[in-house]
Amino acid sequence: MASSRKRSRQYGRYNGTVSASGPKRIEINADSGYRAFPRRLPEQPIFYPVLNEEYAEQIARDWNAKDPRKKVGCVTKFFVRRNFLARYEIKTVGSRIHQEYWIPAGDVEEFNANIVGPIEVIAEFRMAEGQG
Repeated sequence: MASSRKRSRQYGRYNGTVSASGPKRIEINADSGYRAFPRRLPEQPIFYPVLNEEYAEQIARDWNAKDPRKKVGCVTKFFVRRNFLARYEIKTVGSRIHQEYWIPAGDVEEFNANIVGPIEVIAEFRMAEGQG
C-alpha cells in the first residue's frame, strides 16, 4: 500500500533530506548559493535534519512561524551523500514520522561538503496576523 506521507527518498548514492529553518538561516543559505547550512550557535550543539516533509512542515509551521522572534518557518529539501549519513543513527523522537539525524555542530562543515546540489526552499509558513 502506498503512503501519502512525504518521506525521505534514496536516490542512488544520495538521501533526500529536509529541514525546518527560520528566515535568518534561509538568508545565510542564500549567501552560500544555497549550498550550505550555517555553523551552529554555541547554544545549538546539534543540527537536526529530518527525514520527511511532514515532520519538517510541523516544525516550520508550529514552532518557527509561531516564534515571535522569527515569524516565518521554511522547509528546505536537499540531498546528502548516503555514505556520510551512514555514520549517524536515525533517531525517532516521537511518532514514526518524527525521525531525524543528530549531527554534532563540529560536523556541520563536513555535512555541508556532502550536500549534493542546491538546498531548495519548498514551503514557507508565516505567523498569523495579530499574533506575536
